Amino acid sequence: MIKVLSGAWALLFGMMLLQVGNGMQGTLLGIRGEIEGFTTFEMSLVMSGYFVGFLFGSRMAPEMIRRVGHVRVFAALGSMISSVMLLYPTWTDPWAWGIARILIGFCFSGVYVTAESWLNNASSNENRGKALSLYMIVQMIGIVSAQALLIVADPGGFILFIIPSVLISISFAPILLSISPTPAFDTTKPMTLMQIYHTSPLGCVGMFLLGGVFSAQFGMGAVYGGKAGLSVGEISAFVSSFYIGALIVQYPLGWLSDKMDRRLLIMIASAGVAVGATIAMMFGTIFFVLLAAAFVVGGLSNPLYSLLIAYTNDFLGHDDMAAAAGGLIFINGLGAIAGPLITGWMMGVMGPSGFFLYIAVLGAAMAIYAAYRMTQRPTRIVDPTDTFTTVMPSSSPVAVTMAQEYAIDVAQEEAAEEAAEARAADA
Repeated sequence: MIKVLSGAWALLFGMMLLQVGNGMQGTLLGIRGEIEGFTTFEMSLVMSGYFVGFLFGSRMAPEMIRRVGHVRVFAALGSMISSVMLLYPTWTDPWAWGIARILIGFCFSGVYVTAESWLNNASSNENRGKALSLYMIVQMIGIVSAQALLIVADPGGFILFIIPSVLISISFAPILLSISPTPAFDTTKPMTLMQIYHTSPLGCVGMFLLGGVFSAQFGMGAVYGGKAGLSVGEISAFVSSFYIGALIVQYPLGWLSDKMDRRLLIMIASAGVAVGATIAMMFGTIFFVLLAAAFVVGGLSNPLYSLLIAYTNDFLGHDDMAAAAGGLIFINGLGAIAGPLITGWMMGVMGPSGFFLYIAVLGAAMAIYAAYRMTQRPTRIVDPTDTFTTVMPSSSPVAVTMAQEYAIDVAQEEAAEEAAEARAADA
């Protein structure tokens, strides 16, 4: 772990600052939109814009990198993010914010692709798993820290928009000054969405539904808090609970996924999301219950991203995993775009409770579909080559591929060790 930190501390530190900026702007816009009098539907359009940009960015960033290189793409997108942060408070119009969110989503997607390429290039087979774990941890720390910064100034002013702009500008300095050499960017064998669906219907349907759950948390959590009458400090704690839950529950759920039928675990976790959201909908006026429910929803829904990828990989060869991951991320992105729009419509019709009703319906739908799929395909015993590896829903295809490379390396090493032990026993 120390070796990984010494070799990649600048990249990890820079990415943590980036996530502070990203986490702040998402929550801050939800609070500021309420102050400016934006309707719930207008805010849903604004929040959906991030996922539109992120989806297109994940598809276009690799080509941009091939054309002009990692450094230029990274610096250009970083400058754009920092500039857009300052435009939010100067042009408080929902359509302007929507366009800005599309730009922000596009830029962050490209930044993630670039940074994760560097991280993958700087890692070896021996430390790739530790590097990926540290990367996910610092991202979570950044997002949670961002929520705490929301209470340092008035959200109706400029200061809270200046802070993430400055942090993002600072974050690029250690990365650009320390990263060397520039990694190569490889292409993967294409795989159509229909091929992926026939390989794993549950993986595809689950990813689409999960996109809606994640975008509701990330995009509409602060909007819910404002409509529910929470203070800025309470909104900060509420949004943080989603990510703290994800950070704590991710690894125990991953350990379980390698010990049992993944479909059963997907069904249980999805049902838990539905139950947690239902409790919040019924008893959300009690703040402690609201925080506990957010912890459960975030803790069980975020690991489903890695779990659905791992389940799909159970039916793929190693050469097809990267292409399938790209398709699953695209499907997840489509669900994420729809998430804020549907949530905003439901909150407009039902009030704040529509936020958790939407999450509950998606969680229940995923649990029911997982149960149905268990009747359509025999249970597949997870063998040592099917390792679960943690990836955040906000990660780019590069991080997912990196996680799969690590899982494959670990599986091959374990298989080689078992074969050696068997040969020794026979001798």
